[in-house]
Amino acid sequence: MAREQDDLMRRGIGMTSQRTRERLIQRLYEEGVTNAQVLEVIRRTPRHLFVDEALAHRAYEDTALPIGHNQTISQPYMVARMSELLLEDGPLDKVMEIGTGSGYQTAVLSQLVERVFSVERIKVLQDRAKERLVELNLRNVVFRWGDGWEGWPALAPYNGIIVTAVATDVPQALLDQLAPGGRLVIPVGSGEVQQLMLIVREEQGFSRRVLGAVRFVPLLNGPLA
Repeated sequence: MAREQDDLMRRGIGMTSQRTRERLIQRLYEEGVTNAQVLEVIRRTPRHLFVDEALAHRAYEDTALPIGHNQTISQPYMVARMSELLLEDGPLDKVMEIGTGSGYQTAVLSQLVERVFSVERIKVLQDRAKERLVELNLRNVVFRWGDGWEGWPALAPYNGIIVTAVATDVPQALLDQLAPGGRLVIPVGSGEVQQLMLIVREEQGFSRRVLGAVRFVPLLNGPLA
């Protein structure tokens, strides 16, 4: 009975049902997300488990939602787009995520790449995210409580880095931790002027591509218990 209840919780009912998820996937496709693997992972990942129960009925809307501590769970389109950009040149073995947050982007990444190393400054959010990933049996993620501006140098280099908060400029520490050919997807800017960027480590430096306007919460310094 407990297993049946768990399965029902993951599948969702009503506004969190599979039919509602399918509508979201169709919308993401129409908005330009074409990576079939990314769309399939978004389809099967129960986003309603990563928001407060009171907001579960909105989990499959294409919008960011509050998760407490002045943080949000990212818009599904942005999760899909950033994941797609990371995988643009093929499969990745080792990815660092800056900003675990609710753990939703972490869960998506863990089904797309071999290993995820996720850094979060707010301890209580990270602890909740860990619990959710264990519930979903996603076990290829290692967590660090710390400053996202610093990354995780002890385990560098990374084939991909994804940043889920906006930085005023690109942290040098993250560039240093990219492997040759590695890809960094990061929102950069301040206030209302934010741009999503793709940075690739080339033989002679870094190439940069601006991908359009976005809106993220700020990337702050220092861990917070």
